[in-house]
Amino acid sequence: MTDGFVSVRIDGGTVSVPRGASVADIAHLKKPCGGHGKCGKCRVIVHGALSPVTETERNFLSDEEIALGVRLACLTRAEGDCEIITTRGESKTHVLSDGITEVTDADPAFSDLGVAVDIGTTTLAAKLYDTSGQVLASATALNPQAEFGADVISRIEASIGGKSELLASSVSGAIDSLMTELSLKAGTSPARIDGVVITGNTVMLHLLTGTSVEPFSHAPFRAPRLFGETVKASSLSLASLAPDTRVYLPPCISAFVGADITCAILSTGLCGGDTAMVADIGTNGELALYHGGRLTVCSTAAGPAFEGVGISMGMQGSDGAVDRVSVENGAVSAHVIGGAAPRGICGSGLVDAAACMLETGILDESGYLEDDCFVVSEPVVLTQKDVRMLQLAKSAIYGGIMTLLDSEGITPEDVRKFYVAGGFGYYLDAGNASKIGLIPGALATRARAVGNASLGGASMLLLDVSKREECRLIAENAVVRELSADPVFENYYVSGMLFAQL
Repeated sequence: MTDGFVSVRIDGGTVSVPRGASVADIAHLKKPCGGHGKCGKCRVIVHGALSPVTETERNFLSDEEIALGVRLACLTRAEGDCEIITTRGESKTHVLSDGITEVTDADPAFSDLGVAVDIGTTTLAAKLYDTSGQVLASATALNPQAEFGADVISRIEASIGGKSELLASSVSGAIDSLMTELSLKAGTSPARIDGVVITGNTVMLHLLTGTSVEPFSHAPFRAPRLFGETVKASSLSLASLAPDTRVYLPPCISAFVGADITCAILSTGLCGGDTAMVADIGTNGELALYHGGRLTVCSTAAGPAFEGVGISMGMQGSDGAVDRVSVENGAVSAHVIGGAAPRGICGSGLVDAAACMLETGILDESGYLEDDCFVVSEPVVLTQKDVRMLQLAKSAIYGGIMTLLDSEGITPEDVRKFYVAGGFGYYLDAGNASKIGLIPGALATRARAVGNASLGGASMLLLDVSKREECRLIAENAVVRELSADPVFENYYVSGMLFAQL
């Protein structure tokens, strides 16, 4: 140890860092809650000269864990020489890239190779196309902005707090890596990519472009840009592409209804037919209803429970995650991704588990859990707190759906098609979702999982430039239903707290 610096051994290597550096920063660990100690996800084993255990850590860690050296990395600082043991070798996360892409008589926005990208709050997905519309390669990754927080609010706070450039460079660097990966898979060079479409929610596009997100932090929540514009790759610091490569950013509808839902509406062909809905269920649930020639949209903050954040043993859809749960002959049966030993539970498994708890009588309609915890599959358990987190998330989605229907004076029975978009929605059991009151019962039999509909729409905009006018009209003509102070939403939100088919 030298003045002002300490020696840290980490996963077999040794580094010298400033005294007082956080373990999360030393180990380059993700901080799903933005480093505020709110989620308890950044657990590591640390030994040596460290800052004292905080009361916040004691809320997440047992005395036995603390005795073994388990700490929350974001709240622990290296005060002297120490050793950090992380969970390196993280299992591969399964990110969905498949979606609906229907283009005929293509008029592509590129002359050689083109790429469509979807920036999700949690994940990134991309596809490489040739001018015939053939998919040459697909690639996915986690959104590195998760280091600054699992949800858009945390990232808005981080950006306002002076980390705007870091947020932009982290996601542009990740997109650059996807460009390289796509090219390698296709046996070509990124230099041949001469057209790109990048979609995402409104905040994600603002962070990518370095546009101020300060207006998102307070009412009336007006977006500085709604996009629907073409920029140069150099303006986004996409170094793998030629500087003048044209990048199209699809139009957003409002501050919290982004280009991702605009693209999903386009790819599902929502407008122009029977009464239909699109629901992209995630941290920021985005919903759209088409009825009688009118498109109504809303955004509802479900929180990151469906992504595993805030759940005691929650995780993303990686190897080792319980993704399906059922009751067979009175016994609970769990399916684990990758066939590995269970390590945690992802969103679809969480919904299934709640349905099973209801079926076996362990959970009542109010959300009260009879036992201290519910064993999903050893060692994976769900606690009363986990149930409450799911309760808040599901009622936000249910409330949003019902409020949109109310805006048109119709009921769930009037909806002929119910498209469920996104990775969580793709694996969601609609029957179990209706059993716990996540979606109205009448929509369960009409639910159709459409995968990454946002990326599907981005691909359509890449392969046929005429679709951009259709997308512009979708965004301009959509009517936004604001839920923040809506008494109708509040009533449905409260009734949606029940764990029952509604």
